[in-house]
Amino acid sequence: MTLTDDAAVEQAVARLADEFRTRLRPQVIGTVVRTCRQDLSGVPATALPELVERLARERLQSVA
Repeated sequence: MTLTDDAAVEQAVARLADEFRTRLRPQVIGTVVRTCRQDLSGVPATALPELVERLARERLQSVA
């Protein structure tokens, strides 16, 4: 993971934590986002931030 990816992951965590704050703990959201980042490791870097956030949102909605 590069520094750019780290920043994108942290931004996704922040946005999703705000979106799901009444339903899930921030630690759960961070874990889901980081797992999604690992699952998408073969995706082109330019698409990664958006795809990580979308995948994480889908997974969080399924458990929230």
